[in-house]
Amino acid sequence: MSSAFAVAHEPVAGELPVSLKANRYLDSWLGFAADGQVDVYTGKVELGQGIVTALAQIAADELQVSLAAIRMHAATTGRGPNESMTSGSLSVQHSGLALRAACAHARVLFMRAVARDCGRDPASVSLRDGRFVCAGQDRGGYGQLAGRVDLHVPVELMAPKWMSTRRDYVGSSARPMGLEQKVEGSYSYIHDMVLEGMAYGRVLRPPSPGAVLGRLDLAAWRAQPGVLAVARDGSLLGVVAEQEYIAERVLRQIAAAADWSRAPLLPPQAGLEQWLRAQPCKTVRWSRAAGSSTVVEQDSPHARALHDGPASGGPRPVRKPGATLYSGDFFKPYIKHASIGPSCAWAWTRDDGSMQVWSHTQGIHNLKADLCLALGVDAARLEVMHVPGSGCYGHNGADDAAYDAVWLSRQMPGRPVKLQWSRADELNWSPMGPPMAMRIEAEVGADARVLDWRHTVWGPGHSLRPGRADTPTLLGSWYTEQPFPARAAVNAPPASGGGADRNLVPLYDFPCSELACHRVDGLPLRASAQRALGAFGNVFAIEAMIDDIALACGRDPLQFRLDNVNDPRAAAVLSKACEMAGWHARGDAAPDTGLGLGFARYKTHGAYCAVVARVEVTHEVCVRHLYIAVDVGEVINPEGVIQQIEGGAIQATSWALFEEAHFDAYGLVDGDWETYPILRFSQVPGVSVEILPGAGHPPVGAGEPSLGPTAAAIGNALRVALGVRVRSLPLTPEAITRAIQGEADS
Repeated sequence: MSSAFAVAHEPVAGELPVSLKANRYLDSWLGFAADGQVDVYTGKVELGQGIVTALAQIAADELQVSLAAIRMHAATTGRGPNESMTSGSLSVQHSGLALRAACAHARVLFMRAVARDCGRDPASVSLRDGRFVCAGQDRGGYGQLAGRVDLHVPVELMAPKWMSTRRDYVGSSARPMGLEQKVEGSYSYIHDMVLEGMAYGRVLRPPSPGAVLGRLDLAAWRAQPGVLAVARDGSLLGVVAEQEYIAERVLRQIAAAADWSRAPLLPPQAGLEQWLRAQPCKTVRWSRAAGSSTVVEQDSPHARALHDGPASGGPRPVRKPGATLYSGDFFKPYIKHASIGPSCAWAWTRDDGSMQVWSHTQGIHNLKADLCLALGVDAARLEVMHVPGSGCYGHNGADDAAYDAVWLSRQMPGRPVKLQWSRADELNWSPMGPPMAMRIEAEVGADARVLDWRHTVWGPGHSLRPGRADTPTLLGSWYTEQPFPARAAVNAPPASGGGADRNLVPLYDFPCSELACHRVDGLPLRASAQRALGAFGNVFAIEAMIDDIALACGRDPLQFRLDNVNDPRAAAVLSKACEMAGWHARGDAAPDTGLGLGFARYKTHGAYCAVVARVEVTHEVCVRHLYIAVDVGEVINPEGVIQQIEGGAIQATSWALFEEAHFDAYGLVDGDWETYPILRFSQVPGVSVEILPGAGHPPVGAGEPSLGPTAAAIGNALRVALGVRVRSLPLTPEAITRAIQGEADS
């Protein structure tokens, strides 16, 4: 591989990549082994999204070595940078850009070292196949020169002419690391770990949130053969046994004998949308003037009841003379993560009291902070190591299982304990994606121009991540004899991407007089981050209203969107998706079949994504094909981008058509696949993805941009096929029937 960069000597002033701000030292990112391997450390974790492969591609090109020379290390709190959470489609733009800067600085340091040895200017040093050349002589590779370079220095940003322009790997579809092992079935997931002397743990979950465990004599179970410990702390109870089946059997017996006191705390599910709109709330508002792209945040932090808008009996009057008011009320229910593999964790309390924890958490440092807080452990005596689980997109039960494992391991010092959740534990006790009630009002002139846009959302917060508050968010810590308070989810600040308000601000160029997010607390069901957060519901609602206005005004939905965006990258993905789907020939579609369009720019500053859905309505809604165009800026791994966009679209299809968590007055009621439906393999649509050129823009994430546009496209296609707007998710036959009946009644 030949050299493809120019060198200069001066670092440039500029803003550090996000992940470098808290991890300034070069040796927290890189190490160089004598065998020629480059050790790369990252705080981002592999969840099946391919981030480890993409980071390796970035490092290989910036260091000018082969991809095979890059040795990626799993995230651990004992070594490597603290990059907080792996979430929000931010790994490439945060960790990737930080690693690129670190590798560039490391390469320059080695070049300077070689230049000093040769008595030459650093500009005379070149790289060939990972080896430094000066004055026509091979001076060795990174591993041979490592002893001459001090890596314990703050990373400096290099001037552009120091940055590598080589793209031997970036922009190419490198095979995902671990793919062969996954195909062979030999990939080491956390569930498959085996440690010498291991024991098996199970924790009893209560029958409903806030339930209190009564008196229970545990002596007989403690005496059973193979039982190592039966521990209880308040309403938290667990079993440790020599074999997994023994732990499961004993826990079932204890569950059958347990006596719980509980109270009906939940509103009727059928009235959840109205309940959300009527509760005290904390409000954040924005406004956007005509022709202005500036969004002003107005924070109203005090709880109050909402007295305007639909909660008080209908829409507000039209404010613009001669305008027509279009309005709609939309709803997204609680959605479960429904991880195929229930959460699992390992913990090992050593004889000296120090602890090791293995978890498929999305944030090893955040989990460590909450574990230390909940268990009163000194941070220096606890290490958290990431091991891949079965995949997740959002805050599932991984952190809670880790707490359970550590709590039980303290009963068995000297032996590692494997803690496994059951299917019912995962479906009914891991945090869920929260419900959202939304109302949109648009005033439209006779020329089909939107004169004012108002969007309001009600719902719980979207983040209950560990490590971000003064009390832990770990489930088990809420049920001990002296419990920590059960916390409600919050929304991240809008500048960080928001929560329920994510993508609340439309990308279209029209004035918005009111954009409001009302955070509602008081529901005991745990809500937290789920893939795309509020963007899923908000984009579904926005794009439905855009279609309704366009069709009511006799405008083509694609052209109406193009007329209301000034961003050429937005126009490009819209046009490409429709070209892929044969949009302009859609009038030839068969009866009960429709094409629908959905679009958004994720978080209003991330990836652009447009989706056209081809939907057929039989005895159910069948999504036959999804045509997707996406712009993620610089593409690191094209096949990885396609996989992420496809995966998001398929998951969004499942959410849009089927998924809704059910509850009664006491708690969740569907703890298996028979009662909680998800998309089956036979129902997966065909998916076509086109990646548009990033036009020199920096990379952004691909994990979440397709969720909202896919749901919107399906909803809009359903409207075309049936002539009725269904505003409540999921789009089940029952929801369609209610929508038809509602239109008939009106």
